[in-house]
Amino acid sequence: MSSLQPLILYRYHDGPIAPNPWKIVIFFYELNLTFEMRTLDRMDPEVRKSAPLVDITPNSRMPALVDPNKNVKLWESGAIIEYLLEVYDPDHRLSYATEPEKWQQNAWKHFQTSGQGPYIGQLSWFRFLHEEKLPSAISRYEAELRRILGVIDAHLARTGQPYLVGSKLSFADLMFVPYNILILMFFMGQSFAGEWKDKFPSCWAWHERLLQVESVQRAEAFVQKSATERPGKEAEVEAPK
Repeated sequence: MSSLQPLILYRYHDGPIAPNPWKIVIFFYELNLTFEMRTLDRMDPEVRKSAPLVDITPNSRMPALVDPNKNVKLWESGAIIEYLLEVYDPDHRLSYATEPEKWQQNAWKHFQTSGQGPYIGQLSWFRFLHEEKLPSAISRYEAELRRILGVIDAHLARTGQPYLVGSKLSFADLMFVPYNILILMFFMGQSFAGEWKDKFPSCWAWHERLLQVESVQRAEAFVQKSATERPGKEAEVEAPK
């Protein structure tokens, strides 16, 4: 797809890329798409009220995507991933076109965007950002994190399959990766690895399996490289291999 113009992904300057923009980077690599990351200053109040952001996302949240090849502007990570798959994965390499699998993969997609992401986001808020410590809130969202891991673990153990939908790696699996990585890196700490392995072994094996996927490794390297990127810095174009 070298004849395509680079797709443009916007994120806020948070140091390391937040998990939702990170998700999109995985799909850029997986679909062999040229892209550039543009970084905006979260602390500048004018950013949320002016172009380019107001022309792309009414919610002022990230990620936000501009595809100059199709004149498409999108927001919300789940919607962006749906778009990338429909437009740039016509052979369904990362998805199922068969029933019931295509409905099952969508169920896991919604579980990630409505369950894993928001609950872990709330844990992050109450653990690191809330003006007062609320142990009950932290405990609630830690319990939800464990519950989500348990749902995945029980499903994988019951089906005996390596991935959420059968034996094929799909977009549904990849959508969980950034938050899963950040569970140990940031939200719960490395000491949680032992509990994850012991209490949710099928989920842990799935997580380890996903870490070996080339697009996941390349996206994680990109995340680390871009951690110090300044708002407004001229974006580098990341081309496929």
